[in-house]
Amino acid sequence: MAKFLLYRILQAVFVVIAVTLIVSFAIRLTGDPAVMLAQGAGSITEADLDRIREALGLNQSFLTQYIGFLRGLVVGDFGRSFMGGTPVSDLIGRALPATLALAFASLFVSIVVSIPLGIKAAVSRGRWPDQMIRIFSLIGLSFPNFWLAIMLVLLLSITFNLLPPSGMEGFSSFIMPAATMGIILTATNVRLVRTTMLDTLRSQYIMVARAKGLSNTVVLYKHALRNCSIPLITYFGLQFGGLLGGIVVVERVFNWPGLGTLAFEAVSARDYPVLQGVITVLSLMIISINLLVDIAYGLVDPRVRKE
Repeated sequence: MAKFLLYRILQAVFVVIAVTLIVSFAIRLTGDPAVMLAQGAGSITEADLDRIREALGLNQSFLTQYIGFLRGLVVGDFGRSFMGGTPVSDLIGRALPATLALAFASLFVSIVVSIPLGIKAAVSRGRWPDQMIRIFSLIGLSFPNFWLAIMLVLLLSITFNLLPPSGMEGFSSFIMPAATMGIILTATNVRLVRTTMLDTLRSQYIMVARAKGLSNTVVLYKHALRNCSIPLITYFGLQFGGLLGGIVVVERVFNWPGLGTLAFEAVSARDYPVLQGVITVLSLMIISINLLVDIAYGLVDPRVRKE
């Protein structure tokens, strides 16, 4: 097990270095922050721009900037925002809980709904419950998240005035953003649960369990679901990582004070440190989640540790 963990951790470290290098290079192709900062200052010369670049450290070589970024990353220092000079770690610290709360809420909604529906569809294979669940899951997959978010705001906030249209204030503000992400995730997860359950229900030990007279609930939820949990754990973990990366649009629609909104504002202002910090934190979280999924996979199935 120790060798398995060491190998996965080394893989994660390599991925972190690769991701931060690509991010650091790519965001410098978006434009010159000195020009953005100089806008509205009236007449400005190239010498003035050079002084701004020097003050921001942009006159240094890319390699020097990247090494400085890695040194700060080790101690959690992402530098300071170009707009106002606020430490990036403080901005991320304020926005991260909102993003995590929304992601967990969305995934929770999806898991709670998709597992019973997927099992019901598998047990009712070919009959009308299975057909209806598959049709609704296909409809859910057809909805773009931004369109669904806008429709929920128009219907539940503007038309019926039932829920707040934006912001993060109390439980009611979670309902529409979590439902937006949860509906789309559920559509995918139902199909996955159905497929894995169908394969598991054909197994010989399930037939033996039924022959012993065990109740249908015990057979399905204790034996079948437990034994098909490996692909589900893997997918749900990877899905949570994907949630963090794809939550930007939903946060923007609902004006959610999370990392997505912070990244959007940083792109608009060409605020390199903030954008770099947000993307790096999201990447680190996704990599960490994948690492935890690998570890959980190894704990559930000892054969994986030998790979």
